[in-house]
Amino acid sequence: MRSLRFAVATTLFAVGLVASPLSSAKPAASPTLAVGPQYDTTHVYVAPEDFDRFTDSFVATFGGHKSQQGVFQVTPTPSQTMSQLVLTPVGTISVFGFKTPIPYPFGEERTGYLVADMDAAVKSAKAHGADVTVATFPDPIGRDAIISWPGGVHMQLYWHTQARKYDALQTVPEDRIYVSPERADALIRNFVAFSHGKVVSDDRKAPGIEIGRPEEEYRRVRIESGFGKMTVLVTDGHLPYPFGREMTGYEVADLTDTLKNAQAAGVTVLVQPFKSGEREAALVQFPGGYIAEIHATAQ
Repeated sequence: MRSLRFAVATTLFAVGLVASPLSSAKPAASPTLAVGPQYDTTHVYVAPEDFDRFTDSFVATFGGHKSQQGVFQVTPTPSQTMSQLVLTPVGTISVFGFKTPIPYPFGEERTGYLVADMDAAVKSAKAHGADVTVATFPDPIGRDAIISWPGGVHMQLYWHTQARKYDALQTVPEDRIYVSPERADALIRNFVAFSHGKVVSDDRKAPGIEIGRPEEEYRRVRIESGFGKMTVLVTDGHLPYPFGREMTGYEVADLTDTLKNAQAAGVTVLVQPFKSGEREAALVQFPGGYIAEIHATAQ
């Protein structure tokens, strides 16, 4: 299920709604826009009846706390949704439980990124190949827009009228993006330029066990920027369930303990822990349907 990130109420919460030899240079004077990964969230949509079960299970798994819950209009056209921010040491999520039909194209975007300047961010995104699928619109404490990168990667940009202060994360989660070989280089090149990020690794023979195909290899690109971490998984789309459904990977100190906490809170382990290189990982599904990867440094 796709998710959305919006800033909605001053006293409640701020829910906003790679590479190898790539030759294209980024435009001159591209502004630095990121504020920090603790302000960037995965957008999670759940049914209203699953809302509390989901947020409780997320806190039970990773720790942290929840903002006050409310019901708001967070889209530029009429709608009503339950909304809440969940802040944990390993990443933040914006949770939405729509009580009305969800206006298009909300629900397709995966993350919300806080930017220092909304107009500059939209201009830069467009200059780097992104399409603005929802033009900038006001919310109660700022402004929002939704953009789409090559390969159909949708995300929200948001800006606050008054700056918020969130604690730094203990570990920075990774945005996990599956994309075709035909669109991968364009996505990587443009996002790196937009984010002022860097390609940390580009492994064209990454172990296929990471995408549920242990006898094969695939291309995996890891990017870091002021917005946090991004892992681009380049595949032909022949993915066994649930690979490709997870939007975010969360780094924890002890995978075994985290999975015990998760299962005690009603979380289902869909893919049992496996080791690949320096990482041990598993895929889980929370009450309400949200699927995530959880990983730790392999012992």
